[in-house]
Amino acid sequence: MQMNLRQLVPGQKATILKINAQGELGRRIRDMGLAPGTFVEVIGKAPLRDPVALRIEGTTIALRNSEADYISVEVE
Repeated sequence: MQMNLRQLVPGQKATILKINAQGELGRRIRDMGLAPGTFVEVIGKAPLRDPVALRIEGTTIALRNSEADYISVEVE
């Protein structure tokens, strides 16, 4: 099932299909290791649901929901 990264719940795993951001934001997202084909797992969300904590290849990163909206994923 395809959705954006923001819609995943803690514990859910997915593969990145597409980064829809352009320019500086797109570069910043890719610099964090988020690229098509990358496997991600949502490990938690802040109390107000922003930011979201992701595990990518053994590294934990935080991503704002406004950034997560630009990332299309395929749920495992």
